[in-house]
Amino acid sequence: MKIKTLLSLLLFVCAAAILPAQDLPKREFRGAWIQAVNGQFKGMPAEKMKQTLTSQLDVLQKAGINAIIFQVRVEGDALYASKYEPWSRYLTGVQGQAPAPQWDPLAFMVDECHKRGMELHAWINPYRAKTKGTTVLAGNHPVKLYPNRFIEYDGQLYFDPGYPENRAYICKIVKDIVERYDVDAIHMDDYFYPYPAKGKEIRDDVSFAQYGTGYANRADWRRNNVNQLIQDLHRTIRETKPWVKFGISPFGIYRNQKSDPKGSKTNGLQNYDDLYADIILWVDNGWVDYTIPQIYWEIGHPAADYQELVQWWAQHAGNRPLFIGQDVMRTVQKPDLQNPNIHQQARKMQLQRAQPAIEGSCQWYAAAVVDNVGNYREALSRHYHRYPALQPLFPFMDKKAPKKVRKLKPVWMEDGYILCWTAPKARHEMDRAIQYVVYRFAKGEKRNLDDPSKIVTITRDTFYKLPYEDGKTTYYYVVTALDHLQNESKAAKKKVKL
Repeated sequence: MKIKTLLSLLLFVCAAAILPAQDLPKREFRGAWIQAVNGQFKGMPAEKMKQTLTSQLDVLQKAGINAIIFQVRVEGDALYASKYEPWSRYLTGVQGQAPAPQWDPLAFMVDECHKRGMELHAWINPYRAKTKGTTVLAGNHPVKLYPNRFIEYDGQLYFDPGYPENRAYICKIVKDIVERYDVDAIHMDDYFYPYPAKGKEIRDDVSFAQYGTGYANRADWRRNNVNQLIQDLHRTIRETKPWVKFGISPFGIYRNQKSDPKGSKTNGLQNYDDLYADIILWVDNGWVDYTIPQIYWEIGHPAADYQELVQWWAQHAGNRPLFIGQDVMRTVQKPDLQNPNIHQQARKMQLQRAQPAIEGSCQWYAAAVVDNVGNYREALSRHYHRYPALQPLFPFMDKKAPKKVRKLKPVWMEDGYILCWTAPKARHEMDRAIQYVVYRFAKGEKRNLDDPSKIVTITRDTFYKLPYEDGKTTYYYVVTALDHLQNESKAAKKKVKL
């Protein structure tokens, strides 16, 4: 019996490694969320946390992950040196207590991600101000400073979205992050108005009486409050650093078809009706730069089928880059509908990549990928992320490529060849080269830069150590420059004998 169980498990977890090869995209968002809210870092000594994070990043890099979404604001607090809000209890164990020795997790993660060619997206929760487990608030917490601007709901505290002062405050927090840190994006998840709790009502009568003039329907007023925040945040980020993206990962259902004929064939909680989050409006108006709907259910789920939702979002949210939020644990716990000996990772990836409007995915959560549950990470590194990928393009933000690299040449050192180059000149920050792509081609081989299998590295360095062989084999190395938004320059090339 044990042998039979082990054999079944082996088939279940290894099947992804023997799937037929797919055409792999040269550009794809391959993200992973690193959360703090579950307490994984709470009270952890600084060096231990740094080791944990760098170890995770090393493994994720090998798995082909090219963007990290790192939680830095859980409940009106900070996992960074904020000018305005207290240190998070999810970092030190006590809200308002600075880490000792002093260090800045966000600054650390920006540096470590960029070293590995990854983007860093700073993840904030805009409205949540106190979770159920928080019993003591620091003296400089916004609830202490502005107590009349918050609502209590189901044991938690929230910034009341109805107050314009709260919108201005949240924009101030985001502006501070964008100004002082070299983040690639600001990211918000699915928490807007609180998730409904049975028998509970959102007590926003005071703000509605003050600011709800002209709205007969309070639901429309609430949606407009969130709409205004999204619009204001987008404007704030653009005015501060126009290359920094603004992304949102909403709950996986926009509206059910029974509520709206244009909705999905689902039967679950709805962004529009329950969280007052009109995601599609934000996409269509260009108030967000990317969207990652959290489609965490399995293929065949009776109320929220993965296949139905992937197709729905692809059809309705493609006016801005669209990625899919994947739940690693749920994926490996559910068998494939055609082959119960394997889990659903392969089929989910197939469905996702079959949609031209979908340009990548994000894994919930990073530690599950690192732990290789269900052989999930191995399937990424060996198959789905076999070759490096550049980020998708954001032409509505910037479509001008940097100039090509200068003075490309191999330099012989004691331990072999180093390929060196000089960064191209740039008139503006938007045109500055941030990273470089190095390709390698054999002699006589067509130099196709759309083939990701020819990418040997994506780096921020202006050099690359070449693998020396016998000094008789000719290769052509091609180097291109990438700007903040990964527009790619023309190629510089050099013939080298290795």
